[in-house]
Amino acid sequence: MNTIEKLLEVMVALRDPKTGCPWDIEQDFRSIAPYTIEEAYEVADAIDRNDLIDLKDELGDLLLQVVFHAQMAREIGAFDFNAVVNAITGKMVRRHPHVFADETVADADAQRVAWEAHKQREREAASEYDSGALAGVTLALPALVRAEKLSKRAAAAGFDWPDIGGVRAKIDEELGEIEAARISGSDQQVSEEIGDLLFTVVNMARHLSVDAEDALRAANLKFSRRFQALEQRVKEQGRSWDALTSEELESEWQAVKAAE
Repeated sequence: MNTIEKLLEVMVALRDPKTGCPWDIEQDFRSIAPYTIEEAYEVADAIDRNDLIDLKDELGDLLLQVVFHAQMAREIGAFDFNAVVNAITGKMVRRHPHVFADETVADADAQRVAWEAHKQREREAASEYDSGALAGVTLALPALVRAEKLSKRAAAAGFDWPDIGGVRAKIDEELGEIEAARISGSDQQVSEEIGDLLFTVVNMARHLSVDAEDALRAANLKFSRRFQALEQRVKEQGRSWDALTSEELESEWQAVKAAE
């Protein structure tokens, strides 16, 4: 039976300077990082599709990325795969004292609070610790995910709207600022105001306990499904897409929605 040791051996062989794969040999952390992100999204996609067979394969692809990075680090004497495993094992034990020690938590919500408290203490213990509330929210995160993390940190520090009404009012305000920027003709300002609107919408999602990234992913899937159905509907009618007016397309779109 294949084990993680076999996978580690495969990666060592792929990176061998003399007998390895030319493509694998020339890679570095930066060049591999986009593939790591892509594989994580493909895992999420398999979960969204409830395709467990594909999920197994995608998890393997994601694991390969961890092994790849660990091997490159091993080659320069930084750390190896075992160090990665030891680090995450120690972290899980530290952050779950209600499982591995004598602390207790009331429920999952209490555990989330305790988890953040443990992370905060770990950041404070780090020599490079930034004491700001937003410290540690990496720039590399997808924009929606990072916006949610930033807003959660700010809210935990007491900087938040008291209720959903304040968020809704802010959305209306941002829409007005977009319109004002559009009228002024400043493309840069329009872009900035749209960014502010998106950030506020993420905050609305947070107040409603909705994961903004998941919600947008679901909306993308829904739009793709409906648009493909629209194309098929027009094709079955023997009509030319280019000949349809915007009003006719909207009518067909509503028919697709109604059919769902």
